[in-house]
Amino acid sequence: MNAFSFIPLLLALVLSPLMLGVINRTKAFFAGRHGQPLLQTYFDLFKLLQKGVIYSRTTTWIFRAGPMIGLAAILTAALLMPLGKCPALLAFPADFLLFAGLLGLMRFFTVVAALDTGSSFEGMGASREVFFSALTEPALFIALATLVRETGRLSLSTMFGQASNAHWLHSGPVLGLVVLALVIVLLAENSRIPVDDPNTHLELTMIHEVMVLDHSGPDFAFILYTSALKLWLLGALALGVALPFSSGNPWLNLAMALGGMFGLAVAIGVIESVMARLRLRVVPQLLIGAGAVATVALILTLK
Repeated sequence: MNAFSFIPLLLALVLSPLMLGVINRTKAFFAGRHGQPLLQTYFDLFKLLQKGVIYSRTTTWIFRAGPMIGLAAILTAALLMPLGKCPALLAFPADFLLFAGLLGLMRFFTVVAALDTGSSFEGMGASREVFFSALTEPALFIALATLVRETGRLSLSTMFGQASNAHWLHSGPVLGLVVLALVIVLLAENSRIPVDDPNTHLELTMIHEVMVLDHSGPDFAFILYTSALKLWLLGALALGVALPFSSGNPWLNLAMALGGMFGLAVAIGVIESVMARLRLRVVPQLLIGAGAVATVALILTLK
C-alpha cells in the first residue's frame, strides 16, 4: 500500500456523480438543448438528504436496510478497484471475485427491497432485473477470467498494473473483444440505453427505476449515489483494459485515466443520443452476445 492507493477511492467518491452530469449534458447537446448543470446530481443528492422519508405500512426492515446495504456493498467494491495505474486501496489474489460478488449483493438487496413493498409493479421490475443479471454476470466473469489468463495476475490492481500497450500489440483482438463485452455489461448493469432508459416513466419498459419508486429522501439519495458509484467502477474496469498505457509519471497516468473516464461518459451520452432502447425480448440476445464475445476472447487466450 502507498499514498497513491487512496486516490482511486477518493476520486470515485467525489467524481462519480459528475459522470452522470457529463452524460446528461452530452445528451442535451445532441438534442439541441442547454441541459442541466454539470453538478446537478450533487444538488439532487444534497436536496434529497434534507428531506424526510416515508415508509409504507406494508414494508419491513428489509425495505429500510436495502439502500444502506447496497451503498455499503458498492463502497466496499470501490476499495478493490484501481484507476489506471494507481493500485486499489485493497488488493489480494482473486479480489475480482469479491468485486463481482459485492455488485451481486447490492443488486440482491435492491431486488428484495422492491419485493418487500408488495407491489406487483415493483415485482415486475425486480423480475426483469434478476433475469437480465443472470445473463450479464457470466459475461463479466468470463471477461475477468480472460484478463487473468492474458496478464497472469489474479488481482485487479496487479492485473491493470501489468497491462501495457504491448498487450494490445500482441493480443489486440482478445482485448478488443473483452472491452466490447465489458461495455455491454456496463450499459446493462447501469440500466442505460439500449438495455433500459434511466429517464423513462413508462410502466411497461422500466427495469431499474421501477424498483426504487417507493424510496424517498435520504434512502433515494443513497440509491442515486450507489448508481453513480457503480457506473464509475464498471467504467474504470472497462477503461483499465481499453487504455492500459503508462507514461512513467504517476500523475500523468492519473490525468490520462480521468480523461478516459469522462471520455467514456461522453461516449455513453452519444450512444443514448443516437440509438433507441431495444425491445425487451431483444435485450437477452444482446446480453448472451456479450457472453459469447467474452467466451471467444477466452478461447483465443488458450491457443
